[in-house]
Amino acid sequence: MSKPNSSNAFKSIFASLAIVVCLLLGIVIYNFILGNPSHFDAEGHPKAGDYLGMMYKGGFIVPILMAIFLIIITFSIERLMTISRAKGKGGIESFIRDIKSLVAAERFDDAISACDAQQGSLANVVRAGVEKLKSIQSDSSLDKESKVAAIQKEIEEATALELPMLSKNLSVISTCATIATLFGLIGTVLGMIRSFAAMSQAGAPDTTALATGISEALINTAIGIIGSVVGIIMYNYFTNKIDAITFSMDEAGFTIVQSVSAHK
Repeated sequence: MSKPNSSNAFKSIFASLAIVVCLLLGIVIYNFILGNPSHFDAEGHPKAGDYLGMMYKGGFIVPILMAIFLIIITFSIERLMTISRAKGKGGIESFIRDIKSLVAAERFDDAISACDAQQGSLANVVRAGVEKLKSIQSDSSLDKESKVAAIQKEIEEATALELPMLSKNLSVISTCATIATLFGLIGTVLGMIRSFAAMSQAGAPDTTALATGISEALINTAIGIIGSVVGIIMYNYFTNKIDAITFSMDEAGFTIVQSVSAHK
């Protein structure tokens, strides 16, 4: 049991460390890349057509939004690698088809070997079900209903162990997708406050402060919306992938249970 616990602890440390690193990267990018003097003229205004300088004028909300965007990208890559490993080697459809034929022929050792070759979360669940089926198939002390219940319980327990690994860190992506828009709105409000403050001055309004405030509002809105859109897309993509794997687990479990039910 120490190995799974240590693995979970490592993943938790990785998640926390990744968030901190992304926050630091957001600050570094804002100060040293977006804030590079080459993007501004002698008066400190962004050069014409220089979007990096314009982004810098978005204010202190920009590095936060960039950090959120980097967090979404980082955890999307991590989830993509994890789910790819969970699917195992080869096609899921062909694997399920092979398991069906092997279990129907009561070639349990070959089915277990196929699971070992496939690897991944799906193969782990199927292997647990096949091993249970193999161990109780010839047990005359159990009736058919008891065998079915025992296999179903084994498959459910194996599935319960695999699903948290698949959905881990998805909450980080969904949270970032939500707060990206909110931080963008905060930046928008602050920018508009600056703009109205510039317009409220006596005499001619401060056009520079007015333009800076509007720029801050629009840039924060744009970055927040982009981060939110990417986060929502990635979250829905991974959710659909997990649903497909879960459906395959259910299909394989049904095949194993059906084998017991059909056996006289």
